This record gives sequence, C-alpha cells and structure tokens, in this order.
Amino acid sequence: MAKPKRYLVTAALPYANGPVHIGHLAGCYLLADIYVRYLRLAGEDVKFICGSDEHGVPITIKARSEGISPQQVVDTYHFLMKNAFADFGISFDIYARTSSDLHHRISSEFFKTLYDKGVFTEEETEQYFDEQAGQFLADRYIQGTCPKCGFTSAYGDQCENCGTSLNPTDLIEPRSTLSGSKPVLKKTKNWYLPLDNFQKSIEEYIESLKGVLKPNVYGQVKSWLNQGLAPRAMTRDLDWGVPVPLEGATGKVLYVWFDAPIGYISATQELLPDTWRAYWQSEECALIHFIGKDNIVFHCIIFPAMLMAHGDFILPANVPANEFLNLEGNKISTSRNWAIWLHEYLTEMPGRESELRYVLTSIAPETSDSEFTWKDYQARVNNELVAISGNLVNRILTLIQKYYGGVIPFDLSDFDNAPELEEAVSTAGKAIDSFIRQFKFRNALQSWMDLARAGNKYLTDTEPWKLHKNKPEEAQRILFNGLVLLGHLAKWMFPFMPHAADKLLAMLGNKRISYISDSIVWSANEKLPIPELLFRKMEDAELEPQILKLSAIKNQDQSIRSTPKAIKETIVFEDFQKLDLRIAHILAAEPIPKADKLLKITLDTGVDRRIVVSGVAHQYSPEDLVGKNVLLLANLAPRKIRGIESHGMILFAENSDGQLVTVEPTKPVDSGSSVF
Repeated sequence: MAKPKRYLVTAALPYANGPVHIGHLAGCYLLADIYVRYLRLAGEDVKFICGSDEHGVPITIKARSEGISPQQVVDTYHFLMKNAFADFGISFDIYARTSSDLHHRISSEFFKTLYDKGVFTEEETEQYFDEQAGQFLADRYIQGTCPKCGFTSAYGDQCENCGTSLNPTDLIEPRSTLSGSKPVLKKTKNWYLPLDNFQKSIEEYIESLKGVLKPNVYGQVKSWLNQGLAPRAMTRDLDWGVPVPLEGATGKVLYVWFDAPIGYISATQELLPDTWRAYWQSEECALIHFIGKDNIVFHCIIFPAMLMAHGDFILPANVPANEFLNLEGNKISTSRNWAIWLHEYLTEMPGRESELRYVLTSIAPETSDSEFTWKDYQARVNNELVAISGNLVNRILTLIQKYYGGVIPFDLSDFDNAPELEEAVSTAGKAIDSFIRQFKFRNALQSWMDLARAGNKYLTDTEPWKLHKNKPEEAQRILFNGLVLLGHLAKWMFPFMPHAADKLLAMLGNKRISYISDSIVWSANEKLPIPELLFRKMEDAELEPQILKLSAIKNQDQSIRSTPKAIKETIVFEDFQKLDLRIAHILAAEPIPKADKLLKITLDTGVDRRIVVSGVAHQYSPEDLVGKNVLLLANLAPRKIRGIESHGMILFAENSDGQLVTVEPTKPVDSGSSVF
C-alpha cells in the first residue's frame, strides 16, 4: 500500500457499564494515543475516534442490579470514562456515544442497506424465554451447570470457571437470572449475517495483510478462518439498543457487535459532517483499529464482512491488537474489583499521569501478556524516569542557573561541535519513527530513554563542572549543547508523556513544538525559569496504600489467586544433564557504576572463584547478598556486561508481586555441591 494521505485511527469503544482500568490503557488506549500523537507531530493528517459503547446485555444487567435505567447507567459511566481519558492525556478528536440519535440513524441506515441488498437471512430458532419475566433471555441472563467442568454458575455464552465457550442450550439445569425460574424454549425470528458467504473474500483480505498484521493477530484470524465461518445473528430480542428498522421487528434491537463498530462511522460523521467521506470512502486513507485481543474476530472478520456487504467503505489497513495486562500475578477482573481504576489513580496519585504512561508503555502487552506490579512501577519510576531522564534535565538546568543565572548568552538552536549528541539525536529520531510506525511502542520508548542516557554520558565524559573555572568557554559550550539536547528530548517525549513534555518545555523557557522538524530557538540574553524536578521519586510511603488496597481485595475474595507462569515446552533428560547447577557462596558484591540494576558478585563455586553480573540491584543491596549460598548455573557461556565478563547466572524465584528471592539450601552444604 502506498503511503496514505490520511489516517483514521479508532480505539475500541469501551462498554459504559464500568470505569476504565490500567488493562484497558495498556492494551488499547495509551498505545493508540502515542501513535496518533506521533503522527500529528510528523505532520500527518490523522483523526482519532472513540466513544462509549452504550448498548448490549452487560449494560442492562448493570441497570437491573442497581435498580436504575440503562440510560442512567450509560450516562454515569460515559462521563466518568470521558473525563478520566482526558485527564490522562488521551487525545481523542471526539469521544462520542452510541446512544445518540445520530448513531441510531446511521446504524439503522447501514442495516437497512444490507437488508435491501438481500444480504441477511431470516431464521426462526428456539431461544430461552422467561415466562415469569415475559421476555427472551440473552445469553448472559441464563445460568446453569457447565457440562465441561460442573461449575454451577456458568453463563449461557461461557463458563467463567473453565473458560469453555457455550450455547445456552448446552447448560445443565438452566435458570433465568431475572426470575430464577427455569426458562422454556420458544421460537423467535432474527436476521443473520451469512459469514460463510464471505469466507473467501475475508481470506483474500487477510492474506493481503500478511506481514502487515502482527503475528498474534494474523494467527488468531487464520484459526477462525480454518474452522470455517458460520452465519451469525445480527439482531437480538431485547429492549435496549438500536431498534431493528423493519416491520414486524418490535422488541428487537441490533446486535451490539453490529452497531458498535458502526459507532466509528457515526462518530466520524459527528466530528466531520461535511468531510467524513474522505476518511471512510477514500483509498487514500488508512483505517487503523486499536483493540485488545478479545476483539480481534469482530474487527478482522465481522466488521470487514459488514463493510464488504455494504460496499461504500474502505477496509481496515491494520488492526494492531494487543494481548492482556495482568495485575500482581492475577488476571484483571472487573467483577472481582481486581483492577487499578484510572479515575481512582488520578485522584490518589495526583500529578503522576506521566509515570503511569511511562510504565504501562514499557510493559505494554504487544505480542504476549505482560504484568503490572506496584514494586516494578516504583523501580521503573525511580531507576529510569528519575535517575536517567530526570537526572539529565536537573543536571543541565541547575548548572546553567548556577554558572549563568539561567541567562542564554547567545542565539542558540544547534549543537556546537558535539558529533556524539548529533548522532544520538539522529539515531533516536529514526528509531522512534520506525518503531512507532511498526506499533513497537516499547522499543520506541526505550529509544527515547537511550537518548537521555547519551546525554548523561556526554556530561559525565566532558565534566563541565571541572572545566568551568579554567576553561569557561568549553564548559559553556558543553552545557548549552546539553540544553539543545533537552529540546530534542522534550520533542520526542511528547507522544509518550505529554504532561511531562509540556513541563520540560516550560522549564526551557515556555517553548512550543508542533512538528518533528521544529527546533527550539533561544535568543541571546533570554532567561530560563528556575527549574524544578521533572519527575519525583516514588517513596514507599506513597506506594503502600495502593499495595494495601489490593491486599484487602484479595483477602475479601478468596477466588483471586496468583496465576503461575505457564510451564515451558518439554525437554528431554539429556537437555537437563547439560545444565551444571551447583551451590555457590557469595564472597563479595558491589554496584556497577552507571548501571542502576546491576551488581558485580564474586562467588566461590568450590572449583574456582568467579564473577557474575546480576540485575538485582533494584531489590538487593550488596550487603544483603554477601554470605548467602545461592543456586548457580555454572556452565552458562561467558558474557560481557558493562565491560565486565560474567561467568554464569545466579538463579532467583519470583513472587507474584515481582519480588525476587534467592534459592538457598535448607541445610548447610559445601560450595560446589551439585544440584540434580
């Protein structure tokens, strides 16, 4: 595909039956925002579309449980989510609603177009009906015993105990969640989208995106296609949603997964009533859907089939779906309140939007599930944001204030004889551009941090504080080269941490950057404001309430248990025999300069004394380790780390909270004792 002239980026419409949590952010909204912010910075024509998904059974269940109307439910959560997104810096061009009159009209017109073209099939099926409540039951309104595992509270679409997908008629002893009575089967008519008729077209479409789609997305879609597509009902017997626009369809609404993706179209029309077609009906536009992996089938199969059937719309150019984020050793569960809710975080951790954006990006579940722990959050904030990028900013701006009163002595915009900084900026810019356009946001963020590392190395190598007295012009050149570097650092920071970028730009003299090509220009005699810390260290006392909150939730719900990592693929005994595992005694340990997480550890293996470099300094001090008998993989090939040759690997166990624990014998043993 040729480079598009326009981009239309959508983020999955969140259900308006609850607030947003960090799993939503890491799996969809934050990464979409980074992508959009970068495209804007690159001067691209891009629109960012989202909104609340306000139809469907989960909302009616929420309304019934709280004794209020579905409209009251969606009104509450629409504004809660919209405000939290805005406060967190998610820069939607529009955050719309599927309960709006405009969306109802556009969804109805879309359905009617397909109906008039003869796309749908009408089928009469038997569905469960609650005679006491006087209504047909959606899958989630039916519970019973799972035929697979015997769980007595399985839903009509899935058993939450064993994960098996079910049909309501699969349940043993089904019961209505509305009245508790046993439902009866009753005939009803609905309209089906014959996905089997689109099998070949969808296969050709997905193959055209081979190498474009992420491997996890392509693989899941191919699995669905290999099973063969089947007709799927696009209407439901329900009283909340977009009414089916046909005679004789009273009491029926559009299936939520039919009208929800049309929400992207209706939101774009609401935003751009006169020009929306340039984004939805032009091959010069790239349509990009950011979603979680549970929505892949809808965005790669069902919605494309709907668009093909309609005929007037472009198909998605990419669907960069992400995997799931787990929390402290467990899957995030909204029903069990096992989550970190965005609106609560913003209230309880004020001013720390940038820190959460940084940490979630650095652990984003791009191709596999990842995990958030508060201890890891603290370590990344303190050892990376504060110690590397924040330290660079503070060193440069503080010295400029100390030596020059914050006054810029000459016109300034470029580096002066600093090829190492020019190369670092060029390398970072190219890497960030490449990684973001490939949806590799973790790598892009690392490239930004590497630029800060290059700045710290430049200062350490040149030592302007030593040159200031005897070589003042040289010290001045170095420090103001550092100031130019901070301008680049702020520019590249903007997609990832816009709040922090704005704060840094203010410290650089209330500067503004609109495009990647922009350079910050300082005029002679311009005075910089007094700097403040760009990032604050995360103290244990600030973190403790968050840890205690999760502990209380776990104690109240015994079903929340740590989920061990999956066992790796099977090996043969001969493979195990190749490992030389033995007990080694730690004789000495010391930190490695300029390496926040590394310790240089001297070991007695019973055979020799050797050095091992271990990345545990964020959890163990040297004195904590000296004297321990630890488990060593002794025959690991040597590897040079930070100029030190490491011979082997010390093995640790990891708790569900991310805490590393040494593996030690329970009784005294000699150094060099074999482990088998």
